[in-house]
Amino acid sequence: MPQPTELHQDDVSAHHTAIDPELVAECGQGDSHLQRLIGRQSARVFIISGPSGVGKDSVLEKLQHVLPDATYVVTATSRPMRANEIDGVHYRFLDRADFERQIEAGDFAEHALVYDNLYGVPKRPIVDGLARGQHVIIKVDVKGAATLRTLIPTASSIFLLPESMESLWQRLHRRKSEPVDVIRKRFRTACEELERVGEFDYVVFNEADKLDKALKHIVTIIEAEQRRVVQPEITLD
Repeated sequence: MPQPTELHQDDVSAHHTAIDPELVAECGQGDSHLQRLIGRQSARVFIISGPSGVGKDSVLEKLQHVLPDATYVVTATSRPMRANEIDGVHYRFLDRADFERQIEAGDFAEHALVYDNLYGVPKRPIVDGLARGQHVIIKVDVKGAATLRTLIPTASSIFLLPESMESLWQRLHRRKSEPVDVIRKRFRTACEELERVGEFDYVVFNEADKLDKALKHIVTIIEAEQRRVVQPEITLD
């Protein structure tokens, strides 16, 4: 049986020989180019949207643990706070008069009347987050997402969907926070919003009891966008 060849110290050293200067010259500015690519990963804006009841809040809550260094923009609303909600976490809850004053002051990147209540995305957290070099993640309804894509055309948009309309109906009912007529209105609106999926860059299904799966897909999208060769400039018009 052949005996293992002894590896001499000279052979080991050969594996660590410095690159030939002639090869360095041929590669030109290779290292400089690589460093520019490494440093090119810039802060991005991600819009997460979807129909009412699809689980946007649950996804965002988990995402903050996975990507704690991102800026999460909390939407403001004039609607009453539900029993399981926390001001400043799920929404910024404002009274109608205060909300309207902030509209007049130009404090919102976008705002709209939804189900007889005002909703708006604050502008300042987006600007400040990008200035800090952080990804900015915005949860917004489908109409708001359309407005934000106009204001920030280089943002990446993710449409969160249920696995079936039956599942969405059950989720809306489980909230037990709204009368049946409001739930029916939300459900009909969700059916209409599905027609707008083609306006988004990505789709992620948030299946019942599989929140971690949806979260993994969203993180994969964010990581893929970071690795684009051409990093788009983010501006807020």
